[in-house]
Formats: sequence, C-alpha cells, structure tokens
Amino acid sequence: MSSDTETHRQLLNALKVAQDKRDGSFEKAVTAAFEHVFEHLTRLNDHVSPGGPDGGEPHLKPGEPATLR
Repeated sequence: MSSDTETHRQLLNALKVAQDKRDGSFEKAVTAAFEHVFEHLTRLNDHVSPGGPDGGEPHLKPGEPATLR
C-alpha cells in the first residue's frame, strides 16, 4: 500500500489547495481522496477475506467439517 505515496501526497495537496475555494474543487478533491481510500479498503478486504471479494464464507480446509462453523 505504501507504493503509491506520491498519489497520497497529491491527494493531500489537492485538499489543502482547494480547502477555502467555493468552486467545487474541494468536493472533487474529497471525492478523489475517498475513492482512493475505498480502493485501499477493497484490496485489504480481498487480501484478508478467505471467502473472496464477495464476502462469502471461507472455503473449508481439507478435512475440516462444516459443522465447526
């Protein structure tokens, strides 16, 4: 996740620059920042969810009975 440090800096800078403007740029910067956060959360969820990105039940391990769930 740290490989896109430059993107993080750009997003933060866009927020700072647009903060007091009344031209819609702040809303656009916030939207871009949240979209990036959601990308990170999606990747994190896919990484830690053994059931896959759809959030399903984790797959059974070989020899594991379903009754343990």
